[in-house]
Amino acid sequence: MTESVNYETTMVFTDAAANKVKSLIEEEQNDSLKLRVYITGGGCAGFSYGFTFDEAVAEDDTQIQNHGVTMVVDPMSFQYLQGSEVDYSEGLHGSQFTVKNPNATTTCGCGSSFSI
Repeated sequence: MTESVNYETTMVFTDAAANKVKSLIEEEQNDSLKLRVYITGGGCAGFSYGFTFDEAVAEDDTQIQNHGVTMVVDPMSFQYLQGSEVDYSEGLHGSQFTVKNPNATTTCGCGSSFSI
């Protein structure tokens, strides 16, 4: 049986984000680190995005690879992040990972929280 992939419900892990993760992994000298993206309750709009490095991958985590590095998302967070793009940007407000989430109906001014 062949598994079909619906690309509109997957996530995008941009080259900029993957390259930043790769450089951070090299700094830490730990090739087993992965970028974990997750959703938590709170923030001024209801939900907040979170980013951390993790060595562990749960059996039900979604894994997205780019440039030899892996981004992982737990199932609860993935349902809110389907179709999102995880990027990395450097600008006047500093350097940060960002999420462009088409599921968010409202976002706060800083872009780190949203509601659905």
